Amino acid sequence: MKIFNRLFQGSIQIWVITMLLAVFSFLPVFSTSKSITMHVAHVFFGLLLAIISHKIPYRFWRGPLSSLILWGSIFLLVLTIAQGATIQGANSSRWIYVFGMSFQSSALANLALLIFLSRKLSKKDGNWTFKESIKNLLWPVFIICGLVLPANLSTTILIFLNSMVLLYVGGYHLKHISKILGLAIIFLFSFILFARVFPDLIPNRIDTWISRVESFTSPEGIGENYQKNIAMTAISEGKITGTGPGRGLHKHFLPQNNSDFIYATIVEEYGLIGGTIILFMYLWFMLACLRIARRAKDLFGRLIVIGLSFSICLQAMINMAVATSLLPVTGQTLPLVSAGGSSIWMTCIAIGFILSVSRGKKDTEVEIFETIPLNIPKDE
Repeated sequence: MKIFNRLFQGSIQIWVITMLLAVFSFLPVFSTSKSITMHVAHVFFGLLLAIISHKIPYRFWRGPLSSLILWGSIFLLVLTIAQGATIQGANSSRWIYVFGMSFQSSALANLALLIFLSRKLSKKDGNWTFKESIKNLLWPVFIICGLVLPANLSTTILIFLNSMVLLYVGGYHLKHISKILGLAIIFLFSFILFARVFPDLIPNRIDTWISRVESFTSPEGIGENYQKNIAMTAISEGKITGTGPGRGLHKHFLPQNNSDFIYATIVEEYGLIGGTIILFMYLWFMLACLRIARRAKDLFGRLIVIGLSFSICLQAMINMAVATSLLPVTGQTLPLVSAGGSSIWMTCIAIGFILSVSRGKKDTEVEIFETIPLNIPKDE
């Protein structure tokens, strides 16, 4: 018991949710791929990363190391664009090969960016001028989103939304956020126009983006619409209790059935009950993280928890929304459940950081709200 307590410290709720989702993932991944050896290795290595990262005091990342990791992730993004890769038929410059293994560098960039923003916001009480913030705070948001955009629009939007939410929570003025949103929209449409006029100059996936939106809005179609229709058929076959573990049939016709569309497989085999339980697991995770954030000892810890937990839960909601045809196909995985090494590892490291903050909570909730200004209302 002493060894267990030494290994797993911090919030018990976060550990329980993480373990439940990780262990449950073995069932749908095995059901769709027939072999879970690699997935088991990814999960156990991810849990090891969570144990290691939660042992490191979170204030350790408040120094220059956060900038070093940020620049390292930007360098990896540049290498990814230069190298490019195709994984199981999925296009293109989103993965980089490291020691013979594929790695999605944008996952590391998202983590590094959120830590960097938390560090910068915690050092100043929200009194940023727009010009000053561009120079000292926002430049990595523009660089990372610009590097990820040509290959992956959905991940770019996810990183951008995570950053905007963290900026708002950290006291950044709403009118400045509105300006950033306007600039982002202008940049996106300018990029699309430029890439359409000069398609050979910048490698991009604009045709794929347009196809996915058209398939989503049109009741008839092929391609991406095929995936949506198969996913919805699988979900409808699951009904209340599901067809049973491993007995789903429609999963065999779904591309990326153990990653992007794994939620459809879960609902088909475990029914509405299983799908609802998974949904509430992520909601439970978010609520537990908000509790940790409220009790954090300083603003930096609170921002880390809110930024990372929101990123994980937003990605989960997007994955489930795609499977249920509420959003176009995006390629986002279901955190801790979908197969994929880099996704699992970065999620576990993020959870480790959250647990590190929970280990250091000593101040009362009232004291925190009296000393740390944030845009999160107090409980009545």
